[in-house]
Amino acid sequence: MRVVVAGGGTAGHVFPALAFARRLIESGDGEVTFVGTGSGVEAKLVPAAGIPFVEVEASPLVRRASWGLLRFPYVLLRAARRCRGLVEDADVVVGMGGYASAPAVLAASRTGRPVVLHEQNAVPGLANRFLARRAAAVALSFAEAERRFPRRTRVVVTGNPIRDAIAAVPVERERLAKEAYEELELDPERRTVVVFGGSQGALHIDRAAVGACHILRGRGDLQVLLLTGPAHHDVISGSLSPGGALAVRTLPFLDRMELAYAVADLVVCRSGATTVAEVTACGLPSLLIPYPHATARHQEANARALQRAGAASVLLDEHLTPEELADRTISMVDHEERLAAMAERARALGRPDAADRVAGLVATVAGGGTP
Repeated sequence: MRVVVAGGGTAGHVFPALAFARRLIESGDGEVTFVGTGSGVEAKLVPAAGIPFVEVEASPLVRRASWGLLRFPYVLLRAARRCRGLVEDADVVVGMGGYASAPAVLAASRTGRPVVLHEQNAVPGLANRFLARRAAAVALSFAEAERRFPRRTRVVVTGNPIRDAIAAVPVERERLAKEAYEELELDPERRTVVVFGGSQGALHIDRAAVGACHILRGRGDLQVLLLTGPAHHDVISGSLSPGGALAVRTLPFLDRMELAYAVADLVVCRSGATTVAEVTACGLPSLLIPYPHATARHQEANARALQRAGAASVLLDEHLTPEELADRTISMVDHEERLAAMAERARALGRPDAADRVAGLVATVAGGGTP
């Protein structure tokens, strides 16, 4: 089975694509080629994963009157023509969302090759909404996204593929937790709050966390693992007040997030699609702080979906203060029954097998079956 995967621009589009592509390759059923832009993160991440990468020209749709808006259709059609030869030999083309997926998906539609789309967020992106009519099926991470697609779109809720190491946390939690306490210099006798804003950090969350740690400095039963992001680490770690019973460990970045998830009693984080997929797959209660400038406020929609299910609490970025963060954290960690209920509901939402589900859907469509 020859599969062309198209997408990129951000890690949120690339990581899920790599997760399910590995499933296809490891099963021996799939020969995968990845199509993306030379300027997106896919240009480095995909070759590093050992998957063939083909660069195409693509640009985002500028939503205001400009030369870029006038030029957009020509760039898109030219890129689609260049993808034609690549997709003609494919059994299926998979669009992972974002403008980088559009040329290959359009080329597939014009050559009669079947298309599967994957949508990571509760609010679908513009590219996937535009391309949905050309798809044999659309894989969803959130059931809530279905109502935003054209009525006759065939949708399947698969979840958002995540890394194998994180998907394994529920099964290997005890072993990973033991390793985490040693590697991260944490106390197994304390409850652990893990705070992070994504791979690059979130300065607003970091600053609020510093203030909250000062407020909670008398809590000898708690410890905070604060992942600041590389750019902010020196400033944030230097602004923490010395002393107090609260234990605080700061790191600029943690490559092995499965260690943090394995020891977390509560996670405080943004609500991007990958983060939400990881937190629910690990069955963790969370305090979600949506990134306020996300397109169509899709991070808030992601967070609200978990809130409605009872798996998370939501604190809007504009309401984030040290005092509010401290109050909300204590209102959760001091109520074990509430945390346990949220963890159970998170597990119910989580789909650690999402990579298998997406790979299975792609194989079904490639074989001419009905999703």
